[in-house]
Amino acid sequence: MHIHILGICGTFMGGLAALAREAGHKVTGCDAGVYPPMSDQLRALGIDLIEGFGADQMALQPDIFVIGNVVSRARLPDGTPKFPLMEAILDAGLPYTSGPQWLAEHVLQGRHVMAVAGTHGKTTTTSMLAWILESAGQQPGFLIGGVPLNFGLSARLGAARRPTPAATALGSTPLFVIEADEYDTAFFDKRSKFVHYRPRTAVLNNLEFDHADIFDDLAAIERQFHHLVRTVPPSGRVVANGLEESLARVLHAGCWSEVTSFGAAVNDFYGMGDPQAFDVMHQGRRVARVEWTLTGVHNQLNALAAIAAAHHVGVPPEQAANALATFQNVKRRMELRGTVGGVAVYDDFAHHPTALRTTLDGLRRSLGAKARILAVFEPRSNTMKLGAMKSQLPWALEPADLAFCHTAGLDWDAAQALAPLGVGPGQRAQTAADIDTLVAQVVQSARPGDHVVCMSNGGFGGIHAKLLQALPK
Repeated sequence: MHIHILGICGTFMGGLAALAREAGHKVTGCDAGVYPPMSDQLRALGIDLIEGFGADQMALQPDIFVIGNVVSRARLPDGTPKFPLMEAILDAGLPYTSGPQWLAEHVLQGRHVMAVAGTHGKTTTTSMLAWILESAGQQPGFLIGGVPLNFGLSARLGAARRPTPAATALGSTPLFVIEADEYDTAFFDKRSKFVHYRPRTAVLNNLEFDHADIFDDLAAIERQFHHLVRTVPPSGRVVANGLEESLARVLHAGCWSEVTSFGAAVNDFYGMGDPQAFDVMHQGRRVARVEWTLTGVHNQLNALAAIAAAHHVGVPPEQAANALATFQNVKRRMELRGTVGGVAVYDDFAHHPTALRTTLDGLRRSLGAKARILAVFEPRSNTMKLGAMKSQLPWALEPADLAFCHTAGLDWDAAQALAPLGVGPGQRAQTAADIDTLVAQVVQSARPGDHVVCMSNGGFGGIHAKLLQALPK
């Protein structure tokens, strides 16, 4: 079929486009500010991209329009539609669907879906699980909200049959690993994306309040996670973080599948030792050892989740742990962008206060107490822009020696929120409304041996390159 995708440059919709193209469909798409790296990836696949959401795209006459959740019925200040193409589709009564629903009906059907959900670590854990399965010769399909360095692409269909069937009734069913997002599906379907995926293996990695633009409170998100649990079949498995009270409440609301827990010594899977080199324990018995380059307790928990999920489809923990020794992480997850004059500059996707804290904790643990960490961050997610978690920022940035906050687009006073750290020149925290001022503040404060971590879920105005250029050689 010919599908035309509205909002094609997002990581999810771009991955969906790649899968549809690989499956033999004709794919076209549009977005506002058609931008790399996704635009480059899509053009390399032979997918035509159109700038904007003009109604003239109706002339393409696709079999179906696939609508990304960036699209809405919003109006511009002059009263004209922000998305004229969507209005024209509705007026003409043409067929349209959401990305998750199209994926469920045309890609996931007939596959053993392994879905990784959670507030933090979804992309990393999904990438770990896909790499474990690949290393075990299972050739899984996957759709990931980032680019795993081991694969160099964010989506692929995978083998049509499992190369090494497991000794179960569905042992030859092909595997598909998907990052399962709780954000809403589309303007016409306000359910979380993950309820469409119907997983047989569901990983519940962690659960905190986030997405304050669409959820009123933590209980509202827990309800969506329970909707996901309701879709797992009796022969399926829910892999849940045993350290999270929120997930305990989700499971207590009802679970009809086998549950495997991880995290604490009372759980099925837990780790003993430093996060960079630890023994994997299964029901009190040592079954494997992970020695790798990743840091932080959060990544140790991500690894345990991936090992437990792979175990459900027949991959022994020892084989999974060996695969993680060669896991290269994901682009923009503590990615070293360069070192100038003895100052190392990293790029990290962290944007929720807990993610900021765990990223900095992991780096502090690996560097030791004497090294200086400079945290440069941008409150860019909808939740952070609303100021819903501003009170947690001093705690989140505590492991850093100095903190620098980009304040453009905020309706709340970042300096006031960071006041417990001390704000201003010579203080522990500084703020700036523009990138150039922020760069100047960091350059003035940095000295040889420092580690500068830039944290944002966006491009952050190209701050990494600007820092590497501005730092004294």
